[in-house]
Amino acid sequence: MNSLMVLVAGPYRSGTHDDPQLIANNVAAMTDTCLQLFRAGHLPVMGEWYALPLIEHAGSRAVGDAVFNEIFHPVSRRLVAKCDACLRIGGPSAGADEMVALARKHGKPVFHTMAELLAATKDNPTHAANQHLPLV
Repeated sequence: MNSLMVLVAGPYRSGTHDDPQLIANNVAAMTDTCLQLFRAGHLPVMGEWYALPLIEHAGSRAVGDAVFNEIFHPVSRRLVAKCDACLRIGGPSAGADEMVALARKHGKPVFHTMAELLAATKDNPTHAANQHLPLV
């Protein structure tokens, strides 16, 4: 199998009205997907893993404040350019949709289900996402 670094893009704040429990539920859904990707031999990443510690360290006081907005999406914008693919999960999300658009702009494949990603990458060295990757 070819191992990919996959950005998992899903809702973070969308539909939560910034309720911390609903945000946590969204993060849990992305993290569950990351675990499945890892167990399938891929390297999953989430922008939240990079952004949230920086946001806290920079002194953000609330989701959506100036410090949060300075860091949250810009981290994911930079991260998606470094990934091999993007897996879009969950419901409506302008931020996740932006990551999908950026992935496509960078020529990265975008998947909408785990099964689709696994089928496209399983022992398929000619798949566009794997052409530049060494077999592992």
